[in-house]
Amino acid sequence: MCSASIYHKDTSTMVTGVILFGLFTTCVCVSRVADVVLSCEFIEDSVRVQGGSAFARTPATLILRDVAITSSDESLEALTPFVPPFKPDPDLILFERKASSVEIPNMELLLHADCNQQEVMCEITSYTPHGSKKESGSGYFMVSIDVEGVDFSAMLILHTVPVVTDQLSLMQTTLGLPMTHAGTLLTEMPFVVFSTVKAPSAPLRGNGLLGCGFRYLEASPDEEVHIEWRQQHRGEGRKILTVKTKLNDPEGSTEVHHDREESSVDAIQVVGQGDASVTLNNLKVTDEGAYICSVSLGPFHGQQVVNLQVVQAPIVSLSETKLVLKADTAKTIRCQCSKYFPLDAQVEWLSRSLTDKEPTIFPDQGSLSSHRRHRDGTYTLSSRLTVPSTVTQGTEIICKVSHPALDAPLFVSLMVEHQEADDYWWVLCFLFVTVLFFYQLLK
Repeated sequence: MCSASIYHKDTSTMVTGVILFGLFTTCVCVSRVADVVLSCEFIEDSVRVQGGSAFARTPATLILRDVAITSSDESLEALTPFVPPFKPDPDLILFERKASSVEIPNMELLLHADCNQQEVMCEITSYTPHGSKKESGSGYFMVSIDVEGVDFSAMLILHTVPVVTDQLSLMQTTLGLPMTHAGTLLTEMPFVVFSTVKAPSAPLRGNGLLGCGFRYLEASPDEEVHIEWRQQHRGEGRKILTVKTKLNDPEGSTEVHHDREESSVDAIQVVGQGDASVTLNNLKVTDEGAYICSVSLGPFHGQQVVNLQVVQAPIVSLSETKLVLKADTAKTIRCQCSKYFPLDAQVEWLSRSLTDKEPTIFPDQGSLSSHRRHRDGTYTLSSRLTVPSTVTQGTEIICKVSHPALDAPLFVSLMVEHQEADDYWWVLCFLFVTVLFFYQLLK
């Protein structure tokens, strides 16, 4: 069975002795849940080194208790429970999230990231909630999780919870916090901001939905939620929209400020479902870029980055409807790709004779024009191909166009016809007879 653990290369040796397989289930029969164990890095504040300063990185492990498994196809029978170290080690940094913490949608995508060879980024740093004072024996931490190739990223806030201590209790060496008898730092997760669609695409002049959500463990009913969306595009930033509303009165207390016209957030969804997603209407090329979703609730603040790609499929056409070749005379045709975005369109020429089952690459790939940009930011490109007279009759000449906005390449084609030599004699004879006829009339 492929292990679903997620190990950091520099820490695999250390963690292997603590965690047998990395990903385990706690209760297979009753509630479909599993413990997810991630190898992370704890990043401390800048420390002085020779020639400057750097961030100190220490191997750490994050144990997420009782992650809900919603897929009915997922078998948990082969998974075994998380096994803590036989002997607690104060030098190991093991963060354990309590099962009673808030749930994160799609967290089960971490289940097979390692098996699918998807890189997981997990970084942990110290965190100071707004307006709070540092308490002895406890601490707050921010965890950033991002999975390569999967629509999942999250920013978690962890808060250590009190543990029963005695003279035999261990203190974690790096953080100076009390450990459980299992050798972990027990935490709850009071706040999380996440995104389940990290890189959406939307059509030019269409609508785009940028997904962002949040969850919280507890808050006062009259607490305010602040949401801000900003865009970063080609080195420049601009504010898109800000929302402020109260948890107990989303309809009456909501304040929305639009810096980009035709943008909206549903305040009812914000309060009812923790949905901070923004909709952008009538998209332009300049709307493409990275969008930062910032959510503040009480003392907590978190953000996610969503990369929007604006796309427009090309319109593809040929300059001819059929290709008539004369003896010893080549003919040039043009394949035009119009009004597409982004820039990377690819044009390829293929051919298929009457005896070919599948098209083959045409020996000559012609020449490309330079990209022409239109006022709306879209592009046009054309490819010219010279077809020699040696191409057999009935051959299909195909222009294949690939573009990110297309689910599959577009094909346009025409058939090759030959003008027979006899046709020339008939034309010459007709001309001779016509000239002779008018000559006789003029005599």
